[in-house]
Amino acid sequence: MKNKISNLKSIYPFVFVTLVIATGCTPKKTDNSKSSEMNSNNPLVQKWDSRYNGIPPFDKVKVSDFLPAEEIAIAEQRNEIKAITVSKESPTFVNTIEALEKTGNTRKRVESVYYVWQSNMGSNELDSVQEKMEPRIAAFGDSIIQNTALFKRIEAVYNSPEKNKLTPEQLRLCYKYYTNFVLAGAKLDDKSKGRVAEINQKLAALFTKFNQHQLADEGDKYMEITDAKDLAGLPEELRTAAANAAEKKGKKGSWIIANTRSSIEPFLTNATNRTLREKAWRMFISRGDNGDANDNNAIIPEILQLRAERAKLLGYPTHAHWRLADKMAKTPEKAMELLESVFTPAVERVHEEVKDMQAIADKDGAKIKLEAWDYRFYAEKVRKLKYDLDQNVVKQYLQLEKLREGLFYVAGELFNLQFTQITDVPVFHPDVRVFKVTNKTTGKQVGMWYFDPYARKGKRSGAWMTAYRDQEKLNGDITTIVSNNCNFIKGKEGEPVLISWEDASTLFHEFGHALHGLNSNVNYPLLSGTNVVTDYVEFPSQLLERWLATPEVLNQFALNYKTGTPIPKALVDKIKNASKFNTGFTTVETLSSALVDMKIHLAGDAKIDPKTFEKETLEALHMPSEMVMRHRLSAFGHIFSSDGYSAGYYSYLWADVLSADAFAAFTEAGGPYDKGVAKRLYDNIYSVGGTIDEATAYRNFRGHEPTTDALMIKLGFKVVPKK
Repeated sequence: MKNKISNLKSIYPFVFVTLVIATGCTPKKTDNSKSSEMNSNNPLVQKWDSRYNGIPPFDKVKVSDFLPAEEIAIAEQRNEIKAITVSKESPTFVNTIEALEKTGNTRKRVESVYYVWQSNMGSNELDSVQEKMEPRIAAFGDSIIQNTALFKRIEAVYNSPEKNKLTPEQLRLCYKYYTNFVLAGAKLDDKSKGRVAEINQKLAALFTKFNQHQLADEGDKYMEITDAKDLAGLPEELRTAAANAAEKKGKKGSWIIANTRSSIEPFLTNATNRTLREKAWRMFISRGDNGDANDNNAIIPEILQLRAERAKLLGYPTHAHWRLADKMAKTPEKAMELLESVFTPAVERVHEEVKDMQAIADKDGAKIKLEAWDYRFYAEKVRKLKYDLDQNVVKQYLQLEKLREGLFYVAGELFNLQFTQITDVPVFHPDVRVFKVTNKTTGKQVGMWYFDPYARKGKRSGAWMTAYRDQEKLNGDITTIVSNNCNFIKGKEGEPVLISWEDASTLFHEFGHALHGLNSNVNYPLLSGTNVVTDYVEFPSQLLERWLATPEVLNQFALNYKTGTPIPKALVDKIKNASKFNTGFTTVETLSSALVDMKIHLAGDAKIDPKTFEKETLEALHMPSEMVMRHRLSAFGHIFSSDGYSAGYYSYLWADVLSADAFAAFTEAGGPYDKGVAKRLYDNIYSVGGTIDEATAYRNFRGHEPTTDALMIKLGFKVVPKK
């Protein structure tokens, strides 16, 4: 997942939307002398240390600095934009579009650090700051959108016949600015603009509250095990991690299963105690749905109503139609068509999987009907029986650090990149490591990669990529800074961290986002790296997952943590043979979330009870009773902690169609490391960012439109012949 730097950036992607700390909606004017004094004392507004082309001042951050730093940055950008709008010169690309691209550099630095803290270093103090900041973020973003003088200049350039003299990249920048302003309401009347601004501020506050509730449930709720016999089935590394988690909570002698996916899923897969499996499962799927102070069920209808009202003000029938207007899918109907075409065969596969699992349970004398908390446990039994594949055996070869080296190998082979660890830069937590990234041939720096692999209190769950700074050439030869953040569980000091095959795939996925940023070679920051539409942004990352299973990676980096020997070919063959195993479960789990996301946003302004809507929608979809969707609504941060993936969770499937079809280009040529195909991939996908239309970029790489055939083959589903 590509982390959204700001809740409102998905609405205003042309600018790092920031905040105003004054009360009310109007930005507070700042006394210049006072501003200068604050500027000299606040490290967040200073230009970054010039080493390595500029690095964030993580060692100087105090949460109390965020608000005053934003005030300074806002005042600066307000003046920069005013200089554009009061110009007596006729609007041109240079004095309007390019000039706007050059504004807000101080804000970018301030907010970059702020959002690192928000995702990775949560605290009560930061919660208080967020509650003040996020509505102000919306207010400032709206003040830019609703700046009539600014939009008139943008519109004049967009409609000017002189535009035809611009380069393709400059034309794309014009299109992006004009389209983004129009979609956000720049053409509305004053009354409607005012209401949209109110809605955006209310939504920002609700997003913050939803996110804080989810984070609190993940951090504060846990399952304590006090009897060692209840650890039956858990491999040693999971027992050690649970013991370490308990010790950190002052419960030495116990074992703690945290309320995060990285703890719950391994427990559900391995624990033989069915009662505890159910308890852990219910704890996890009930995040945000416990009827307590962190319950999200009252927040969701508010968000939906506000989104529906805003969409109508902006001229769209529903929030879903508005969100997809500038995406590859274009319409919710087209996205739904794809979702339903894959969901139906996936459900059929789930029924087959359940039948196999129930047979094993019956044979074992369990005398149970398979339930959702049994699925992963019995799926693992089927995997062992049908494919003689034990995931705990596979894990012995999947050392986190060795796989990190495998990531670097793939980046070197495909994109000629080299990673060198450095220790002379500040980090925001001792777990974080930093790598300088250079071109292997020229030695020139292309960026920096920060790696933050471990779970901790205050860090949101899951895995993601963030760009601390986008690559660009407008303000100089600026290289990117990207991070990958995960939630792996630490083991004993000095011992390797072993991860599952699924987690290893996630590691490669997120690194694909990082490579999308690191390979960027564009002029304008708005068009840089991962700044592409949401149903395309997951394509380069999902594509890179395919390299995990290549012999070149497995033979060199999948090494037994005790003996150092490579993973045996026989085990690799078993992994390959089992690659289509359980695809019904994984596909239905994800697509059910995507379908509910789309349907709830297509409901418009209907009054919705989230729990009832979720239940009835899944029943109508014939959701198998033995499983739940990957993200229940009460903890669906993708769609309710920001607008980022709202009515857009389908993007993962859309991108998987692209990635499966794209990998076929390698297999049809010389294999996964074919240099010619890799160059086409760099030239047309990874380096161009958003400088050209995404569908055009894909056709330029592949030579034709993508089809679902490769995806269906990958999943092991039947390919339906085209009529």
